[in-house]
Amino acid sequence: MPENRFPTMTTGNPRETVCIDTNRVCDSCRDRDCFENVRVYLSEFGNEILERTGAIRPKSAEILWTHVTLDEVPFNRGFYAVNTRFYIRILCEACTGSTRSQDVEGLCILDKKVILYGGEGNANIFRSGSDNSFCAGLPDEDDLGVRNAPTAIVEVVDPIVLGAKIVDVMPPCPCCCQDGNLPRAVTAGLQATPRFDDNGLRFLTVSLGMFSVVRVVRPGQYLVQASEYIVPEKECVPMEEDDPCSVFRNMPFPSGEFGSGTTERQGRSCGCGGN
Repeated sequence: MPENRFPTMTTGNPRETVCIDTNRVCDSCRDRDCFENVRVYLSEFGNEILERTGAIRPKSAEILWTHVTLDEVPFNRGFYAVNTRFYIRILCEACTGSTRSQDVEGLCILDKKVILYGGEGNANIFRSGSDNSFCAGLPDEDDLGVRNAPTAIVEVVDPIVLGAKIVDVMPPCPCCCQDGNLPRAVTAGLQATPRFDDNGLRFLTVSLGMFSVVRVVRPGQYLVQASEYIVPEKECVPMEEDDPCSVFRNMPFPSGEFGSGTTERQGRSCGCGGN
């Protein structure tokens, strides 16, 4: 039986009803998106490799940054359009005629839009700032009140690269970025700045599969049953640096990382050599 990390309250800590301020999920959805023939923006060195290569294959894809905005849907009160732009780092392997392959790095930009219900709220929300003195003067911009609007949250895993190919016709461009106009989180994750011009004769495209969950939350106050926090009974055990193998042997085996877990859901288990 696993340890109880948060033990139940004793008789000396009775439960009581308290009011909390938190976010409530108004609406959510999940998606399995397949983006085909998405252009990969390469650096100047990557474009040179693309002009000389005869074969190329994808290796990995990584989401560097995501920009999420929320817009009200006209004539549909309470509904909002969640606009998401993904900046994805693509790593491919190209053959240039030598015995060794050459890694090619590029950037993909994907747009996704969903409509979810976010509720209605007309109240203005004001919060106290860091300076609470009587003569604080004018408030900072961060301390100004805002409309009680919902917040969009997007959860996504790194895409799966389904394929890559070289084309002679330029695919549609989102036309959102120019050299030096990328978010800092994107440029920090790239080894070289991609080029957005169309001077090349060949273009690299990839097909990506992506799983995502989108939800819209709104702040609210709720009554919940709560108990006073108590100090945990479990003591912190320091790691024995002199015997790392002993620490490793005491770690539980990560069975969930192997297989899909289908047999567990069906109530069956298979031993070594079993059917």
